Amino acid sequence: MVRTACIALGAIVLLSCSSSKSNQANAASNSVAASAETRTPPKLTHDQALALMKQRNDNMKAMGDAAGKVGKSFQSGSPDLNVIRQAAAQIASLAPKVVSWFPAGTGPDVGKTRAKAEIWQKPEDFASKAHDFSQAAMDFNDAAKLGDMNRIKVTFGAMGKTCKACHDLYRAPEH
Repeated sequence: MVRTACIALGAIVLLSCSSSKSNQANAASNSVAASAETRTPPKLTHDQALALMKQRNDNMKAMGDAAGKVGKSFQSGSPDLNVIRQAAAQIASLAPKVVSWFPAGTGPDVGKTRAKAEIWQKPEDFASKAHDFSQAAMDFNDAAKLGDMNRIKVTFGAMGKTCKACHDLYRAPEH
């Protein structure tokens, strides 16, 4: 995860270099990107890992609760646009942070979590699914801002599919 973020940072650095820069400047950028890619994140202490796992759980629960409010609003027969907008904004604000909640050392070997070890075994796939969720959350939030109930329903459904795609592979059943 951190490696993916570092690679992305390196790519941004490389893309920001214009073609008119000298080879020396480009070589320096390449060196920065290479060192960022190989940088190892600091190891979390047990207490830090547990605190992050609690934060992760709280934030995931908050997103689930927000989605639940939207679902209840739809089921009421008269959806409340204000409830939907608040929930969509909350989900959209948290969604881009999902990958950062799963650093190495915060898995089931550390403490109670529904996060499966596969998250750390397949970090690129997990990051891709988290990105898909984040994009779907932004689309849902955009639809909620516009107030088009048909579009809201479609984007909410699409977002739900991205949740399921990740949960099916990377979340253990509740005990």
